[in-house]
Amino acid sequence: MENKKENEKKYNVYVCTLGCPKNSNDSEMAAGILEKSGHRMVNDPVDSDVIIVNTCGFINDAKKESIDKILEMAEIKEEEDKDRLLIVSGCLSKRYGDELFKELPEVDIFLGVNEYHNLPQILAQHQEEREIYVYDCNREFVEMNNRKLSENPYTATIKIAEGCDNVCAYCIIPHIRGHYRSRREEDILQEAELLAEHGCKELILIAQDVTAYGVDLYGELRLAKLVKKLCRIDGLQWIRLMYCYEDKITDELIQVMTEEKKVCHYLDIPIQHSSDKILQLMNRRSTHESIINTINKLRKAMPDITIRTTLITGFPGETSAEFDELYDFVEEMKFERLGVFAYSKEEGTPAAEMKEQVRSDVKEKRKDSIMRLQMEISLASNQKKIGQILQVLVEEQDEEGAYIGRTQYDAPEIDNSVLFQSNKELEPGDMVMVQINDAFDYDLVGVEV
Repeated sequence: MENKKENEKKYNVYVCTLGCPKNSNDSEMAAGILEKSGHRMVNDPVDSDVIIVNTCGFINDAKKESIDKILEMAEIKEEEDKDRLLIVSGCLSKRYGDELFKELPEVDIFLGVNEYHNLPQILAQHQEEREIYVYDCNREFVEMNNRKLSENPYTATIKIAEGCDNVCAYCIIPHIRGHYRSRREEDILQEAELLAEHGCKELILIAQDVTAYGVDLYGELRLAKLVKKLCRIDGLQWIRLMYCYEDKITDELIQVMTEEKKVCHYLDIPIQHSSDKILQLMNRRSTHESIINTINKLRKAMPDITIRTTLITGFPGETSAEFDELYDFVEEMKFERLGVFAYSKEEGTPAAEMKEQVRSDVKEKRKDSIMRLQMEISLASNQKKIGQILQVLVEEQDEEGAYIGRTQYDAPEIDNSVLFQSNKELEPGDMVMVQINDAFDYDLVGVEV
């Protein structure tokens, strides 16, 4: 692309982000790249010249939400006498680019999931040619600097890898985001140091599978070594691991979690099922026995650890016997945090072609049954914390003297909150000690001490 910076128009850009924290991280990178090239970010699409919708295309509900948001932004695009551009990026765009190109003429540009570094050039070229472009995702990790941070980034994600090689039978992510590509350790540490300098206290490591970090780049699993180095960075107080696969949780990683004070005693381990039959159909490497062994090993090493997991009900071939096995497993293991999805049939995946598809009403009924059980488990787990004094990261003020925060045992947006009273004037990002005096299904109540 010919570079004609002196003639390039500078836009007001609005970014709408849907989906997981990985998408949020991508949007921050895109915003930083655009600002560096002279464009301006705005908080209202009405004030924009360019609207970017960063979509999710993982399951049917997410796809519907993304389409609805694109159409909503398309209406704003047509409002007033203004020549706006509408850009659709992310997983939905990568997965259904050809179809969306035909069905959504309102959209000017489609991007994949790793093309944000090209945005300034794409906008410049679009000024001249006024055509729609469909861009594909890169097959190597693309280092994107100049990330745009919030004014008070006390908690921040850091992407340590892109793509996935696990090829689970129900999942389209390897097709969307490509093969697993680890990020260079020195680049991760450099960004982490920058985040800490800007006030980040909680660093959340994300990837499709953080436990696979390093195997492609260094020939070995390097997450434990990376975490140890991150713990040496001044300013960081909590380091949280998200999206860990059970079969790659090594003894070395458990030792680092046990020894390093900054590492949250929290792991997100999406096990999806407990039946060996269903796990094999899912093309998962874990087994019923290996899951139990790993959970027991973690709890023995860290008795206070909180384990979050996700499950899928109604996977093809799941009979009432396999579901009962899953239900009994949840009742036995008593996960502190648990989410359940009814199986979503995704075209292009092996599971979509499997026989013995389960009826939608059965999938939903089974999901609801486990969630009712989990409410009881969560309440009992929370009640055990009554009387304890826990460190809490302040997130917002609820009303005068009342605040909302989180402990190290809770990830932002998806887990529990702590509602507490304080006589002090607190700000988001402050760390305080709170005595817990009451508990509900998914929240704790306390007072600062």
